[in-house]
Amino acid sequence: MVALKILTIVGARPQFIKAAVVSRAIAEHNRQHPAAIIQEQIVHTGQHYDHMMSQTFFDELEIPAPEINLAVGSGSHGEVTGAMLAGIEKEIIARRPDWVLVYGDTNSTLAGALAATKLHVLVAHVEAGLRSFNRKMPEEINRLLTDHAADCLFCPSDRAKALLAQEGITREVYVVGDVMYDAALYYREKAIVPDRAGAYALASLHRAENTDDLVRLRNILSAMSNSPVPVILPLHPRTRSVLENENVEVNGKVELMEPLSYLSMLGHLQNCAFVITDSGGLQKEAYFFGKKCLTVREETEWTELVECGANRVVGADRSAICTGFSWAMEPLSDTPKLYGSGDAGKRIVDKLLEIAE
Repeated sequence: MVALKILTIVGARPQFIKAAVVSRAIAEHNRQHPAAIIQEQIVHTGQHYDHMMSQTFFDELEIPAPEINLAVGSGSHGEVTGAMLAGIEKEIIARRPDWVLVYGDTNSTLAGALAATKLHVLVAHVEAGLRSFNRKMPEEINRLLTDHAADCLFCPSDRAKALLAQEGITREVYVVGDVMYDAALYYREKAIVPDRAGAYALASLHRAENTDDLVRLRNILSAMSNSPVPVILPLHPRTRSVLENENVEVNGKVELMEPLSYLSMLGHLQNCAFVITDSGGLQKEAYFFGKKCLTVREETEWTELVECGANRVVGADRSAICTGFSWAMEPLSDTPKLYGSGDAGKRIVDKLLEIAE
């Protein structure tokens, strides 16, 4: 007997990691309760379509194969969100799920939430309640709209729940911990550790606010070239395109490479001295592995990491980044347990079943 039908919407690298945690919890439930299984079907919007940004994650993380790939690809925000909305709507009508499950803050997240809401299908949002308070970020708009459309909101922290309450969202809000913490704990033993001697920093750089502003981009790369240790920078396709098309020079101390698989990224996180990033997920992953992080944005949605001394927001200010290097090289002292106990996936599955009863 099928106890619950879930349609999971993913489209970008961070969502594959988060979905792997919940899919594994669903599989464990089904092993323990074969008479009342959860049927999960996955729709991949195709937002990330490069092999190293997409298929390799399904392979490494052993995520169930998507039922369909909408292959939306790249384009303007309106163009891709609209295409996703139309494609997801068709899948919801055809598959008739009890819940549509969305993750994070991408265009795929918003499209999934809107399609389900308009068809009167329940929406569960994993990683709800985050706010950067910068509405120029498309991710911030996606978070806000998804949270206000969702029927069940799974928060990674108490702070996220409190922010939702400030917006009047108090029903069916649950602090379950962070699914990315679950992933880090589960996959760290499988991490691909690099064969590399000497200290180095691990960096990521992909947000439009940095890649589309050549002054910011050059300031950040110039600061990286003054790091006390080499900086490894796996290139997001968007960043590579800008560097090549705009002839942006990169100092030899900044080592460019192809995107890393998730297990390779975990191996580098274990080995690196510190992290430089404009990613949301990598800020947390640095913390999970006890590494300090310099965030090259003007704000962060993970403010608790700043408050506990694990993260420093330095923007694209060359001086602030360079000053931050000496701070980042110092070991991270004991910090509070911010994101649960590593059982967020199970708690999400248990709550969805409880609500369905």
